[in-house]
Amino acid sequence: MMRNAEAGNKTAQQFRDAALPCLDDAYAFAQVLMRTPADAEQAVQECYQRALRQFDGFRGPAVRPWLLAILKAVCQEKLGEKPGRRGTPADAAGTNGTPAPRGTPTIQQLIDELPAPLGEVIALREVIDLSYKEIAEVTGVPVTTVMSRLAEARARLLAARRAAKAAPEARPAGGASKLTVYRANAC
Repeated sequence: MMRNAEAGNKTAQQFRDAALPCLDDAYAFAQVLMRTPADAEQAVQECYQRALRQFDGFRGPAVRPWLLAILKAVCQEKLGEKPGRRGTPADAAGTNGTPAPRGTPTIQQLIDELPAPLGEVIALREVIDLSYKEIAEVTGVPVTTVMSRLAEARARLLAARRAAKAAPEARPAGGASKLTVYRANAC
């Protein structure tokens, strides 16, 4: 009996040592996926509980991508979504459930307006600073797909930024912008 308790404490300590340094990254990613701080906190908490239960079976080289993959699954379950989908920008006008201010949108608002697969990869790369390989592990897609999604997300963000600078007075009420990119080589 005593041996089981010591083993459980050792596993819990190993989990804390490995997973706690990833807490800020997990919360940042949850905010992108869940869109409100309260929902993000709940998702991260559930993610860490699941990860602790599964930690004995973890054999990967890096905890962070594994943890963020669990977090993505938790968020999708909480949102009642199929993988790769999330609500429209109208479902969550601002990052905290309040309407977006007039004027130039924030980068978070622009990321929220991206389709889910693009918003996820841009957040994982530019906010959390994962490698392309780690992003592929979290999202479950090949590295080449990660690269093409990043390129498209960056192009859409740049186009939205240019549009906001060019005509801020022509923006619709609520600060929303359309993220439309026209590419010469589009299929």
